[in-house]
Amino acid sequence: MAKKIRIKDIAEMAGVSPGTVDRVLHNRGDVSLSSRERVEEALRKMNYRPNIHVSAISMKKKYRFVVTMPEFGKGEYWELIENGIRRAMDEYAGLDIEFLFFYYDQFDLYSCRRTFEQVIAQEPDAVIIGPTFRDETVYLGNSLSDLKIPYVFVDSTIDGTSPLAFFTSNSFAIGALISRLITSIIPENAEIALLQAVRTGDESANTTILRKSGFMAYFGENNLDNPLRRVIYSAVEPEKNSQLISDFFEKNPQIKGAVVFNSRGNIITDYFRKRKIKGVKIICVDLIRRNVDALKAGYIELLLGQRPQQQGYMAVKALFEFLVYGTKVKQENYMPIDVVAKENVDFYSEFNDITITK
Repeated sequence: MAKKIRIKDIAEMAGVSPGTVDRVLHNRGDVSLSSRERVEEALRKMNYRPNIHVSAISMKKKYRFVVTMPEFGKGEYWELIENGIRRAMDEYAGLDIEFLFFYYDQFDLYSCRRTFEQVIAQEPDAVIIGPTFRDETVYLGNSLSDLKIPYVFVDSTIDGTSPLAFFTSNSFAIGALISRLITSIIPENAEIALLQAVRTGDESANTTILRKSGFMAYFGENNLDNPLRRVIYSAVEPEKNSQLISDFFEKNPQIKGAVVFNSRGNIITDYFRKRKIKGVKIICVDLIRRNVDALKAGYIELLLGQRPQQQGYMAVKALFEFLVYGTKVKQENYMPIDVVAKENVDFYSEFNDITITK
């Protein structure tokens, strides 16, 4: 059993009084900067973690956390992020925390604007933001900063904002990696289809913009000249997608590769499955159930995972440590990018941080 760390032990290592340690741990009273730094250094060296339940009782503080993210269906990407958030909620249940969830339509800019206004109206103590549209997120982030309300991002980070922290994969790197992978598994100079969703408000998602930028940057750096064909599909009227995709591939039978920059790879694989087409190599993002099924069936060649549950869990943990303990939080937190094929996908379902929803 690990040795219990006493306040006296911390004080001796830091060269301060036990009272100073207590004030740092509970973020109360005046402590000089030099004393605080010595205590924090001792805490790091001793790997000290206070009892959150005792801290909550002693502080007698109630918090209101707001989570805003795209609405989702069963088994979709944002459900995995929320699963991570709720896992952290269970772990920190001893604190008096009220969690409020506000969802918006990620394919409708105006829905996002309305929801973000509701978030500000809640006067929260902290906010977790799952961003889609850049300008709307900048507005929300700056509004929270003006009110001195800490916030963290999951899934993406937005330039022009000042989050306490963000937990995301590097979208530009994902795009570059997709470019590298697709051009390595199709014939040289073969044509590639790029699938893009149509959104209300005529603005692409922030992650899609960055991934496409990374994709094109890799092309430019490596002097690739594969013809690229843009394919539009509907996010708001999915009944039209079969005809849209059918029209495209009937007019472009020479396509050998296809990429989808978000989790909706099933849009194209559903079409291929119905027609038993396997001659096109497809790469897309996220280990959601429908994508995994298509991967195992041979309709998707590779999936890129970005650990959404871990993102959600760590976002809550960062806010708790900042507000309850007064701990300094690392701002930049990039998740590993997992390249998953049908040969190794089953191993991922065994890990909590990349659970595949069934």
